[in-house]
Amino acid sequence: MGKRLYVGNLSWDTNEDSVRAAFEEDGRTVTDVHLVSDRDTGRPRGFGFVEMSTDQEAQAAIDALDGVELDGRSIKVNEAQERQPRGGGGHRGGGGGGSW
Repeated sequence: MGKRLYVGNLSWDTNEDSVRAAFEEDGRTVTDVHLVSDRDTGRPRGFGFVEMSTDQEAQAAIDALDGVELDGRSIKVNEAQERQPRGGGGHRGGGGGGSW
């Protein structure tokens, strides 16, 4: 179990303060909150990450908050997964040709 949690299905009206308040209920300690925004528009993307102070608090937050309503949306909370490396280049190959 890790201390970093993924939080999904957030309302566009949800901000870092409301996420922090929800995760700190019951005496849990939050060390960081980061809500992801679209880099072009600046609008929220509906998910983010919360880092708890211990693995035990992270598990307690999952147990307490997964499926709970926050700002009108039922949120999804689980352990954050490491980001998978993206393939680079964008070359799709292919394009067989005919002959002239």
